Amino acid sequence: MSTKMMLMANSLTHVCPLTCAAAAGSRLVPQPPDLIKWVKSEGGFVHKSVQISQGDSFGLGLVASEDIPKGSDIISLPQHIPLKFGSLEAETSLDAGAHSALIKLAQHVPEELWAMKLGLKLLQERAKKGSFWWPYISNLPETYTVPIFFPGEDIKNLQYAPLLYQVNKRCRFLLEFDKILKHELENLKPDDHPFGGQHVESSALGWAMSAVSSRAFRLHGSKRPDGTRSNVPMMLPLIDMCNHSFDPNAEIVQEEENRNRNMLVKVVAGRQIKQNDPLLLNYGCLSSDLFLLDYGFVIPSNPYDCIELKYDGALLDAASMAAGVSSPKFSSPSPLRQQILSHLNLDGQNSDLKVTLGGGELVEGRLLAALRVVLSDDEEAVQQHDLEMLKSLTVEAPLGISTEVAALRTIVALCVIALGHFPTKIMEDESLLKQNVSPTTELAIQFRIQKKSLIVDVMRDLSKRVKLLLAKESAP
Repeated sequence: MSTKMMLMANSLTHVCPLTCAAAAGSRLVPQPPDLIKWVKSEGGFVHKSVQISQGDSFGLGLVASEDIPKGSDIISLPQHIPLKFGSLEAETSLDAGAHSALIKLAQHVPEELWAMKLGLKLLQERAKKGSFWWPYISNLPETYTVPIFFPGEDIKNLQYAPLLYQVNKRCRFLLEFDKILKHELENLKPDDHPFGGQHVESSALGWAMSAVSSRAFRLHGSKRPDGTRSNVPMMLPLIDMCNHSFDPNAEIVQEEENRNRNMLVKVVAGRQIKQNDPLLLNYGCLSSDLFLLDYGFVIPSNPYDCIELKYDGALLDAASMAAGVSSPKFSSPSPLRQQILSHLNLDGQNSDLKVTLGGGELVEGRLLAALRVVLSDDEEAVQQHDLEMLKSLTVEAPLGISTEVAALRTIVALCVIALGHFPTKIMEDESLLKQNVSPTTELAIQFRIQKKSLIVDVMRDLSKRVKLLLAKESAP
């Protein structure tokens, strides 16, 4: 990992240097403007019971100082307050050149890293003296606990190849984008420079991308000619201080004002919120990878987490033999089975070989169907069965109990192989957490414990299913 990518101090105005050692909960400036007062002064609504408070798990958040009844409006933002890439309400004709340069830079950002596009707008406003959004931006965290800010050793401590790939991919992008910015901006006139002539390095780019990925919401934007609305990422001042829960007590709604057809963004109480309760939104049913990569935290026992595996014939042959199958044919399937694997997009050109365990499905349908098909000795039964049925774990033993047992045992063996790729065991990780480790080391250990625990849970579930199937097979 490049030393440069360990994220250097940036040179934008208004702010303290960006470092990974900032105190928890510290904001860009020591005493930022009162965010609640600013929202109200700009025509927004904030319930009288809403307060900003320092929490234990997620840092700064919103809490209710008094009971808030179900259905109450908690926060309401008029359409000029959210920060969007196309936010031109606060622009003047003098800013047209800078905005044009910003659009040109955004064209270098791939769609999957959409947070960087809005991040450019955030950096522009952060650099601009007298920015309309400065009261909001000054309240943003000085640092983020996402893995691109981890020391190199703690990136390795994640121990999970798919996440390591994504972290390294983002780091490489930021370093390359840094070079693009230097090239695109070096000959611009001062009035056309999107960052007021100030130098923006990969550290500032990383800060901006992390600020957006951890705080922005994708909501309805302007209305198209056909009446539908575009899907627009936007940063929602104050609203984005609501922390996450899979059991939220509030929700975001968009409402069109009758008098001027402007779109309001509101937070509404989904149930009664009691005094001193935090205000919680559901950020989405995401895997632990995305929560750590985009938001910088780990949720224990995340029901939507999964592990990624590669559908590989040689690996599956080895797992099946370990499970007691004498002659598996994953490396050399028959023409019929190969055709079915192609329908599952697991064979042929442009196939998608990434399969998952865990989450809502427990076993991804494509993997389960492939195992059932390849391990079955009855080609006629394979040919007659509906593929959607073969993909469902709720359909018990569609190709016979012996085939089902072999398929489930093969998955258990795959889990054993996956666990073997982690250098440490869960008990060792739990022992390490009891020591005085750094916050980033703690996050890395929590993440890998979550992944290993998920694998163990899948193994236990499938082993129980195997026992039930064997009991049925032996029953008179």
